[in-house]
Amino acid sequence: MEINPFDDTYFMKEALKEAQKAFVKDEVPVGAVIVCENQIIAKAHNYTETLNDVTAHAEMQAFTAAADCLGGKYLNECTLYVTLEPCVMCGGASYWTQLKKIVFGAADEKRGFSILSENILHPKTEVESGLMKEECSKLLTDFFQSKR
Repeated sequence: MEINPFDDTYFMKEALKEAQKAFVKDEVPVGAVIVCENQIIAKAHNYTETLNDVTAHAEMQAFTAAADCLGGKYLNECTLYVTLEPCVMCGGASYWTQLKKIVFGAADEKRGFSILSENILHPKTEVESGLMKEECSKLLTDFFQSKR
């Protein structure tokens, strides 16, 4: 029997570490990691305030880093772990990367890709939602409460 310590929960915890980095930088605390063959090839968090760039979401940063790591633009053997459901922009970008799978923690009922009536993800992309939902949601709630 082979024991694999690297499971979905392990990788989501790594994404949460990235989200915590964003929190400390006063960025919306969203973190993402991209995994290929059980190895993290990209880590990122939101940089929209730091870079003064509305497109600098954690997922977008991770897509760029992963493509650079692999030497190609397609991530069809990769899984994205992200603490918040990707927005429509990031969902659309994931289509072009041809991601194999997206695993997200907290749902985004206002801006998440699932609010659209049609699926904008690549047809082969699998989706798993709600992994570590409470932990992911709490970090976001704490951040926005601190802003009030």
